[in-house]
Amino acid sequence: MKFVIIGGSDAGISAALRVRELAPETHITLVLADDYPNYSVCGLPFYVSGETPQLRQLAHRTEFEGITLMKKHWAHAINAGAQTVEIEGPDGGRTQLAYDKLLIGTGARSVLPDWPGLSLRGVFALHTMEDGVRLKEHLQAHPVRSAVIIGSGYIGLEMADALTHLGLDVTLIGRSQAVLPTTDTGFGRIVEEALRAKGVRVESATTAQGIVAQGEQLAVETDRAVVTTDIVIVAAGVRPNSEIGSAIGLATGLHGALRVTRGMETALPNIYAAGDCVETWHRVLNRYTYLPLGTTAHKQGRVAGENAIGGRRTFEGSLGTQVVKVFDLAIARTGLREAEAAQAGFDPVTVESHPFDHKAYYPGAQTLRISVTGDRRSGRLLGAQMLGPWDAEVSKRIDIYAAALYHGMTVEDLNSLDLSYTPPLGSPWDAVQMAAQAWSRAALHRSVLAGVNALDSSANQWRHGSCDST
Repeated sequence: MKFVIIGGSDAGISAALRVRELAPETHITLVLADDYPNYSVCGLPFYVSGETPQLRQLAHRTEFEGITLMKKHWAHAINAGAQTVEIEGPDGGRTQLAYDKLLIGTGARSVLPDWPGLSLRGVFALHTMEDGVRLKEHLQAHPVRSAVIIGSGYIGLEMADALTHLGLDVTLIGRSQAVLPTTDTGFGRIVEEALRAKGVRVESATTAQGIVAQGEQLAVETDRAVVTTDIVIVAAGVRPNSEIGSAIGLATGLHGALRVTRGMETALPNIYAAGDCVETWHRVLNRYTYLPLGTTAHKQGRVAGENAIGGRRTFEGSLGTQVVKVFDLAIARTGLREAEAAQAGFDPVTVESHPFDHKAYYPGAQTLRISVTGDRRSGRLLGAQMLGPWDAEVSKRIDIYAAALYHGMTVEDLNSLDLSYTPPLGSPWDAVQMAAQAWSRAALHRSVLAGVNALDSSANQWRHGSCDST
C-alpha cells in the first residue's frame, strides 16, 4: 500500500511512525515543504535565546528507516478521483505522486495582520523552523538592542523571556486586558508583574496598527503611542493551512479548519486529515472546536495512521491542556474556564486557593495559585488553572486535573486519588486535592447560602401576601 503524507511536523510524523509500527511493509512517503522533519517548533524560543545552542538539538531524528522523506517539496493539488498529488520539487519541476491512502497534515501558519510594514527588514513571524533560523541569523549579524513583540500569548511570552535572556530591551504588546488571555485575567496580571520585574515593558489592552521604517530602526504604531525598536516579532496567533483540502471540496468549519470524523477521516474516501489544519473534538464541550496544539496533533496523527491501514481507532478528544514557562514562573490550564463553562450551558463555580507545593516544615516550600472550576449542580470537574514557581511541578499537577477531566470525575473524586507523598515533594493531601477541598467547601457554602436566601425570599413573599395561600 502507498501511504502519502503531506506535512512533516507532529501529525505527519506520528502517522508515519504508527503505520511503520503496525504495517512495516507499507510504502510511506512524507512530503515536506522545508528541510526540518520531526523538529520541535515549540523549542524555537530556546534556540533563539541560546539555551539550546544547536538547531539540530530540536530534532529527535531526521532520518527514518522505512519512510521516504521528500524534503523541500510542495504539494500543490490533490486529484481525489485519480488518487494522486501534484508535487513540485526544489528545481521547480512537477510530478504526480500516486497514493492508496492520503493524510493531509499541513498544520497552520502565522496570522499576519493587514498592516503596512510587515515586509520590512527586522520584522519576523515565529512559527516555522525557517522563521527561527532567520531570526537567529539576524540577531547574530546585527547589533540588536531592542525588540517589540506583538502578541501576548504563549509564543509572545516565551520570546519575551528568550530575548531578555539575550540582554535586549523588550516591549510586549497585546490586545487582551492582561497577558496570556487563555487564562483568567488575575493570572495574567501576576505574569505581567513577573515580566516587569525582569525589565520587560508590558502594554496590555493595546492594539498595534502598523510598522514603519525610521532610519535604521523600526517604529511600531499603536492606538496609544509609537514604540521605536530594532526588531519586531509578530506572534498574533495561527490559522489552519487547509487550502489544499478545501480546493477539492472538503468542508471547513471554525477558522477555516478542515472537518473530520473522530477517526480523522474526511468526507472523501481514502483521505485523512490531522493536526493544526483540522477541527478538534473537545472532550468536555462534547463538540468540535479549534485547538492548534502539538500534543493534540501527535495524537490525531497516530489515530489517522492506524486507521489508514485498516484500524478503527477514535480520537478521544482534547482538553486544551497547556503550560508555559515565563522566567521563574510556570502557568498552566486544562478544560474550561468559568466563562467558557457558562457559555457551554454549565452552572460553573470557580474557587481559588493557595496551597504549598510540599510540607511547609521542609525548606523551600513554595505557594501555588490554583483555580478550580466545577459544575454547581453535579459537582463535575470542568477545568483548572495553576501558577507557581517553575520547579514546583506545576505542569505535572495540571496533568492530574487533565486526567480527571478525561474520565469525567467530580471535583470531590480528586480526593480519592492515591497520590504519592514525601515531605520534600508534597503533602498527604496534595496541593491538587487541597484545592479540590477548597472548592467543595465553597460550593457547599454557596449552596447553603442560596437555600437560605430562597427561604428568606419565600418568607418575605408570604408576609406581603404574594404567595399562593395553599
